[in-house]
Amino acid sequence: MQKTALRRVMAATAAAAGVLALGVTDATAHADTTLDYVALGDSYSAGSGVLPVDPTNLLCLRSTANYPHVIADATGARLKDVTCGAAQTSHFTEAQYPGVAPQVNALSAGTDLVTLTIGGNDNSTFINAITACGSAGVLSGGKGSPCKDKNGTSFDDQIENNTYPALKAALREVMAAAPNARVAALGYPWITPAAANPSCFLKLPIAAGDVPYLRGIQAHLNDVVERAAEETGATFVDFAAVSEGHDACQAPGTRWIEPLLFGHSLVPVHPNALGERRMAEHTMDALGLD
Repeated sequence: MQKTALRRVMAATAAAAGVLALGVTDATAHADTTLDYVALGDSYSAGSGVLPVDPTNLLCLRSTANYPHVIADATGARLKDVTCGAAQTSHFTEAQYPGVAPQVNALSAGTDLVTLTIGGNDNSTFINAITACGSAGVLSGGKGSPCKDKNGTSFDDQIENNTYPALKAALREVMAAAPNARVAALGYPWITPAAANPSCFLKLPIAAGDVPYLRGIQAHLNDVVERAAEETGATFVDFAAVSEGHDACQAPGTRWIEPLLFGHSLVPVHPNALGERRMAEHTMDALGLD
């Protein structure tokens, strides 16, 4: 009888252990379905100017309502956000500030998803083009194309000759550091409308002839992002169609980008909270994320 009782105890213990092991296995398997998501990029990724600000690194002017956080909240992903305002492609492999590590350091073989918006700060393309065209627009009273007349193809030449190869190199570094991840390179939503809007001049003081010129520079930048993505195996997320009509000249509640003057953001010519949400939603649609 004692042997029989012992066998029963042992059998019950084994069964309980099996159930426990199954539970642990199931829990582990369930945990493994959660995306390990790393967000890289510049101020368009960081949501610079959108409140609330991430207090963990004030140098990067990162928002906790940026598109990476919106994606993570919607998908339940584990987010590691190392986006940083003013980042260039070089800051994927070099420290941007003391104490701010190269962005690819956040990646690993366990990373499942990477998103990034990068390239606009290389050669100071965005800031130089907008500053040059804004200044020229004010001096000309909004007439003609003084920015184009002065700068010609210089911005486009920098994008093609410098930004394009730098983007490819940066994306290859991302792929090498996160070999199992799906990598999404986002384009930049439209800053200007396709044609001049006289009512917008006070908010975005670009001369009438320079509005299509500035938009063409942005289109070229987005084009090299797309080409670099295709050539390195990343997915390009195109905002050309979905951001049409949501440029900085539109009214609050419609625009995704805040204007240079009289906007509602601490950082002008950048996405507002609506823009960051829409960037997240379109990225999730493009990637088939729930």
